[in-house]
Amino acid sequence: MKTARTAQEKEHRRRLAVQRVKEGWSTSEVASFLDVDIRSVQRWVKADREGGPAALAAKPYLGHPKLTPEQAATVVEWLNHSPRELGFLTDLWTGKRVAFLIQQRLGVVFHPHYVNEWLTQRKITPQKPQRVPRERNQQKINEWLAHDLPRIQEKKRCGSPSRIH
Repeated sequence: MKTARTAQEKEHRRRLAVQRVKEGWSTSEVASFLDVDIRSVQRWVKADREGGPAALAAKPYLGHPKLTPEQAATVVEWLNHSPRELGFLTDLWTGKRVAFLIQQRLGVVFHPHYVNEWLTQRKITPQKPQRVPRERNQQKINEWLAHDLPRIQEKKRCGSPSRIH
């Protein structure tokens, strides 16, 4: 039998399995016929015995939780700020952090992997903060760019040896 795809097809398969067992088929025969694991058949029979036919009913898939347009704009606005400004210890946004803020501040629960997908749909990609060396001295860099670099470039244009003494 072809693998069921929709919720209704899955429900039909569960009901058929229970019906066959009630007709006298063994659970292994039903599992083989439906091409499912014997434990699934046993679980369906038990569910029917304990909860009746309603226990085999298809359960609606509600999908991912949704944010209103205002909430979505709020989340995107958070990303314009440093995570430190919103209480995190480092300057790195992660799906887990965004999911935490959404749950804490908006009351909507998202899985971190879905948050990454949600952000990608909005063309927001993970960004790592640029590291700045502690020893960096911008004044010295500016002086070098203003004085030494032009001198070096001039020597190369004039054909002087590339070695600097």
